[in-house]
Order: sequence, then C-alpha cells, then structure tokens
Amino acid sequence: MSAAQPPGDDAHQLLVVIDPVARRTDGESVRIAKDVLSAGSHAKICLPDGPEEFARALARRGSRRPVVVGDDRALRRAVLQLHREREPAENALALIPVGAAAALELAHSLGVPRGAVAAARTALDGAARRLDLLVDDSDGVVLGALHIPALGALPGAAAARTGATAVWDTCRSLVRTLVRPTPPTPAGPTPTHRLRIEADGVLLNDLDHPVESVTVTSRGCGGGLAEVVVRPPAAAPVTAEAKAVTVSGADFRYRADIQVGGPVRTRTWTVRAGAWGLMLPLASEG
Repeated sequence: MSAAQPPGDDAHQLLVVIDPVARRTDGESVRIAKDVLSAGSHAKICLPDGPEEFARALARRGSRRPVVVGDDRALRRAVLQLHREREPAENALALIPVGAAAALELAHSLGVPRGAVAAARTALDGAARRLDLLVDDSDGVVLGALHIPALGALPGAAAARTGATAVWDTCRSLVRTLVRPTPPTPAGPTPTHRLRIEADGVLLNDLDHPVESVTVTSRGCGGGLAEVVVRPPAAAPVTAEAKAVTVSGADFRYRADIQVGGPVRTRTWTVRAGAWGLMLPLASEG
C-alpha cells in the first residue's frame, strides 16, 4: 500500500452521513458510531432520506471530511459522488460499516474494520490510503471487482430458477406416494458467453471462442493496473494486467462490486490510479 497521508488541519472537521438503510437495520450501531465520532471531532450529522439527499449532503460538505455510516451500497454511492465532482479528494472518505454481513463484504475486503467502535476510531485517527478505481465509459465505478458471469448467472435469473425449482419440489412432494420418482435429469452444458475481450489493445478472446466468465479486479493502492482473468470452458484461465479493458459482443450484464449493470454490447473499464482515498487502521500500513 502507498504511504499514509498525515491528517491535515481539518482532519477532525467531519461530515457524518448516515444512510437510511443503516438506521433501519441497526440503530444501536448507528448510535454508537455517532457518540464516538461526536466525542472525538467537530461532527456535523446528516440524516438523508434517500439517494438524492445523500448526494446533496456530500456535495455540500465544504472542508469537512466525509464519513459514511452504511453498507457497501452506501460506500459505492459516496465514491461515485466524489468521482463525479471531478476534484481530487484532499481528504479520504471514512466508512462505518453498518448492515447485514452479506452487504459489507466489499468494505471488509478493502480493510475497513468490523464493528462500529473500531471503524469510528479509524475514521478519527486512521491513515488515509490512496486506492485505484475502475471507471467505465458511462461514468460508472468499480471499487473492488468486476464480474461478467455466464448467461443467466446473475441474481434475476437465479431467482427465477429458484422459484421454478420451488414449484417443482412442491408438486413432486404431492405425488411422491403415487408414482415412482424419475431419475434426476443430468446437468446441461455450462452456460457460456461469446465475448471479445481486449486488455490495453491486446486481444485475449474473440467471439468464436466461448467463455464462462470474465473478472477484472483493481484493489491496488495506486498501482494503476487491473488483473484480468478470462475463463474458457474446459481450459486454463487466460490472465493479463492492463490499464484498460474492453468487452464487446452480444448483450451482456455485469456485476460491478454488488451492483448489476447492463445489458450492453460494449463497455470499456479504465484504471484511475490512486483516484480515491479510504481511512484504514494505522496497523494496516505496509
């Protein structure tokens, strides 16, 4: 990781934006975070009711350093807002992770502490680390990993398959005593994509070669390169490092962190080295 940035004169002038989902999910953790932050800083507390108010609060932060209380979606929303302001952030963003465990995987993978007290203390006295950001050609962002799974493997399709399976299981249970169960149907072929994938202009895969999935990961601290992994069926993955990755082909959907995007026919993701800052514990240096 890059060297920590020492706190500036306004390090303890904070804007604390509490996501409404966090308030509904775990009010006690929100209260604890507010108490710790207010005791250790001059904190202005904002309680937005939705995404628009959330964005307005951040845009009006002035010289205050932003602290977000919420889950991965709140973190992504905050980074996207700061990115769209087109100004290098002088002070890093801090996150107090509040939400269901499944909605905090990104935050913890980036090094944000678990627990309201530890995260609040990090917001006050941690180290600001510059992190890379993947930015696509529609101005979307990826903080951790981009994943393009095989056709039908995203949540909507999975939910539909789950619903159909539940109906079938119910019907099968009703007739189990009347007819002999049929042997299970063999699994079909693995779903694949027909995608053209280029990394810094180098062709990794063309439309005549199916792929099961594509993953692009950029969690480097200022390194400026993303790792690209292309997984063809029944073959070893193809890997590369690149500053820009372009994927094109038939309509495809993708998962940017926890956000599903598309369908699109082409999209380019570019690494912005050290484009945002996150407050992390001092012990995570080096």
